[in-house]
Amino acid sequence: MFMADEKKQQHFPEQDYVVIRINSLHPSEPVPFDIFIEIGDHKVHYLRSGDSLTAEKLRKFEDKAPDSFYIKTENRELYRNYIQDRLRSEQLNPSEKAVILRESSLAIVQDLFESPDIGQALSNSKEVITNFINFMDDEPSAMAELLGLSKHDFYTFNHSLDVSIYSLGLGSVLGYTGPELKELGEGALFHDIGKRHVNIDIITKDGPLTDLEWSQMKKHPEYGLLILNQFDDTFISNNIRACCFEHHESFLGNGYPQSLAGDEIHPMARIVALTDTFDALTTKRSYNEPMLPHDALNFIKEKLRARYDRDVLEAMYSILFKLKAAS
Repeated sequence: MFMADEKKQQHFPEQDYVVIRINSLHPSEPVPFDIFIEIGDHKVHYLRSGDSLTAEKLRKFEDKAPDSFYIKTENRELYRNYIQDRLRSEQLNPSEKAVILRESSLAIVQDLFESPDIGQALSNSKEVITNFINFMDDEPSAMAELLGLSKHDFYTFNHSLDVSIYSLGLGSVLGYTGPELKELGEGALFHDIGKRHVNIDIITKDGPLTDLEWSQMKKHPEYGLLILNQFDDTFISNNIRACCFEHHESFLGNGYPQSLAGDEIHPMARIVALTDTFDALTTKRSYNEPMLPHDALNFIKEKLRARYDRDVLEAMYSILFKLKAAS
């Protein structure tokens, strides 16, 4: 069973700039912060505080470089408030709000796997889950809107975001609320954090992995636990750690890294195990085409059902029904 090692609190140093995605901005509305673009190794001032971008310019950057915009770290709170104001706006419909929420979240989640300051990246990512929960509480179609924006490309940060959305929806159906639902969302978002320590050539390989590469990939739950164990229980709970460490365990006892079986597997990790597989099956890879959601769930139920908690698998069908009804 999952056990936590000794933890410690860490100080999170600040960086000069943080990345934002251009589609998190709404066209023709002034922004209350300066925006910079990266040219070579330099940040160049692109848009002054109080100015706005046209829809035409936003579309241009969406196609070319949606994640090459920056704000100064000192303006992070202004950006957060800007996003919250957009999400509360009565002038925007749920689809527009979903774009803003997902795009603002992607840049934060990407930092989980690329930022040298893992502590700050984890801290920033926690608010992503809070925003998702609030949006789902306010908008009945929220989960369908958020998942409908997925490009179904298997980048680790895209996958982590989608797994967290599915897990929040599934957790809600299974009765999770309040702090426990938030922990489940964070655990799902952080479930692949150990891939920071897996060779990028393995993660991005076009085609199946060799036995040696697969042995390295299978270590990512252990690497993830080592990362999360740097922080104390007030920051990273044991529930979150379990989602990371146990999401590749199987009810049959033939999973990894501990070969846990059945009820030995943490209840939250059982949810993440299913949503992780489901998202992988519905995501485009270089060596296979994605399945339609209903086909993927039927495949799991017909071919893989013994690996998963039966109640969790049955609850997933209600999630698909809601997604279909909303669309």
